[in-house]
Amino acid sequence: MLLYFYDLKLRVKDYNKLKRRFYYHLARSRLSFKPWKTKSVLLVDDGLEADADAFFRKWRPHIVCFKARTDGLERL
Repeated sequence: MLLYFYDLKLRVKDYNKLKRRFYYHLARSRLSFKPWKTKSVLLVDDGLEADADAFFRKWRPHIVCFKARTDGLERL
């Protein structure tokens, strides 16, 4: 499993426009059907790593994204 941590980085003027576009495209991608996602974290199966990397690369100049591999998650 992969965890993607992302954050939008723009001026206040452009932030809302980019945020709407980003989440619109995220909702229309294959990544939107993942069982666990929050406002800035997305959990992806290993099989969709290439799709997730390509999606976040497309938004590279406007977001900061980190990827971490994990074996599992525990809810507290």
